[in-house]
Amino acid sequence: MKKTLGYRLSVIGLGFMLLAAGCGYTTRSAIANKYRTIYIDPFINKIDITSDANVGSKYRLYRPLLETDITKEVVNKFLFDGNLKPVKTGSADLTLKGELIEFRKEPLRYDDNDNVTEYRVDMVVNIGLWDNLENRQLWKEDGFTGETSYFTTGNQTKSEAQAINDSISDLARRIVERAVEEW
Repeated sequence: MKKTLGYRLSVIGLGFMLLAAGCGYTTRSAIANKYRTIYIDPFINKIDITSDANVGSKYRLYRPLLETDITKEVVNKFLFDGNLKPVKTGSADLTLKGELIEFRKEPLRYDDNDNVTEYRVDMVVNIGLWDNLENRQLWKEDGFTGETSYFTTGNQTKSEAQAINDSISDLARRIVERAVEEW
């Protein structure tokens, strides 16, 4: 009995070692070998507050300095991620450029009295990444979105300001993921 149990444990141990040896997981990006630094150009607010409202734009909003908050959060996410180091423009391997084109707050749920109980907040940007070493654009994405939803009643309530911050954080996280993935 002991030999059988010992044999089984040896086989299981060997199986785990082979499985662990076959895994090549890393937290480093595939682009880290070529690029080490990035300059995040301050985002530009291109929300058109002069256009007429229509069905598609009735939930559009304008908030002053939202583009500044997005820029700061993108820089912070790159610092946290660690694959690309944010630096000043002159010494960067890459440049990320972006423009805020839409900020929406849409109702998702209503109660029996037609009061809104849940909203979704969307931040929509156009972004592009340039290779400063070879002076070429690596990619460009229009309509890149970060979002969150929040309840106005109940035990999951959060403020609109917190929801906006969460949406900006989601957008910044997605931008960093897009920038460090292999193209």
